[in-house]
Amino acid sequence: MEYGMSRELAYLEEKRPVRLGIIGIGQMGRALLTQTLGLPGFRPCVLVDHQPRRARHILEQAGVPAVDIVETLHPDRAAAALESGRVVISEDDTLPARLGGIDVVAEATGSPEDGGRICSHAIEEGKNVVSLNVESDVVVGPLLARMAREAGVLYTGSAGDEPAAVMELYDFALSMGMTPLVVGKGKNNPLNVEATPDTAAEAARKAGMNPRMLASFQDGTKTMVEMTAMANATGFLPDCPGAHGPSGGVGDLLDLYRLRREGGILERYGVVDYTNGVAPGVYLIYTTDKPELRRELAYLSQGEGPNYLLYRPYHLTSLETPRSIVKMILHREASILPAPGAPYAETAAVAKRDLKTGEYLDGIGGYTVYGKILTRQQAIRDGALPIGLVNRKTRVLRDIPRGTVITWEMVDVDESSVLLKLRREQDRLEARGSL
Repeated sequence: MEYGMSRELAYLEEKRPVRLGIIGIGQMGRALLTQTLGLPGFRPCVLVDHQPRRARHILEQAGVPAVDIVETLHPDRAAAALESGRVVISEDDTLPARLGGIDVVAEATGSPEDGGRICSHAIEEGKNVVSLNVESDVVVGPLLARMAREAGVLYTGSAGDEPAAVMELYDFALSMGMTPLVVGKGKNNPLNVEATPDTAAEAARKAGMNPRMLASFQDGTKTMVEMTAMANATGFLPDCPGAHGPSGGVGDLLDLYRLRREGGILERYGVVDYTNGVAPGVYLIYTTDKPELRRELAYLSQGEGPNYLLYRPYHLTSLETPRSIVKMILHREASILPAPGAPYAETAAVAKRDLKTGEYLDGIGGYTVYGKILTRQQAIRDGALPIGLVNRKTRVLRDIPRGTVITWEMVDVDESSVLLKLRREQDRLEARGSL
């Protein structure tokens, strides 16, 4: 007998499978495509990548006949192919949003610039959007959520990524009447803010990863971005710039995340942080002021309190994305999105090495910058530049010493960037209190 979401998948399969457009057939997009080709309730219909052969290879491996695969840039031909039940491959990342037969656009490029452009366009075209691109979300997520509300569609981050996994714990705690105190995630490698694609190359080769992606993990940028998404969804803040990032196991979390006057590391509660030693898990520390509930928690082997731990020892990235899509389609619910009042935090760009006047920066996982989480108030006060806006057209206007938070005044940003235009609109609305 089927229960819960498996029953809902069967329902969708019988009534009307979700017609899915996937943009970006990299590591996450490949897994999502492979999974939904055999998952009840889904039809991956339009697959977009700058290397179309990657999508074709997965389709062929799944037994899709070549005659049922249409590669095109033309909307009319794509629409006709979908009408006849075939699968469309394209290099045009605007195509899924322009086709009437698509229910959900899944954005999985990993590029902040592409993510902002693709998601905003899809929302404008009246499509529901699930974003697997946290790097883009922390730059313009509040704006995208607002745009989706106004358009009558839904924008959500994806289940399976650490921010959404934390939100499951957060919602679970609230649904029991508990008070969340700390949300956090594990980091699975030592922090090395000087990591580059060169230093990460050998480890990336062994792991079958892109060296830039691995460098963004090692230099902490990915962790800072994920914590920023958690902060924006909960209103929790980093306790200090860059967060604490202590080392410890699951059994150490309750002792670490106490107030300083209680022997811990925190100045206050209501914080987001990360810990070396609990990856790939996420965690939430909560409390209750009700003696009867404390007695019940002690009876249930949750400790004597006053603080208690929820721990999820896994996050399955894009393998959990279908859960977000089902919630979106059947319940009009998001897995994670910025809360009212967001943004609460920012991932600022920091000089990875001494930068010279006139040189150009690169971006996340590169040679010139890494990310550091700040409160949004501090970022505004300092004029900190969001790392997601840094690209190869960002030019340095003055010498910047290594370790310096880069400000808007220190660089010429890429004025052709769609993400920059979206961010300026978000900043304007934020200043007016209209997000």
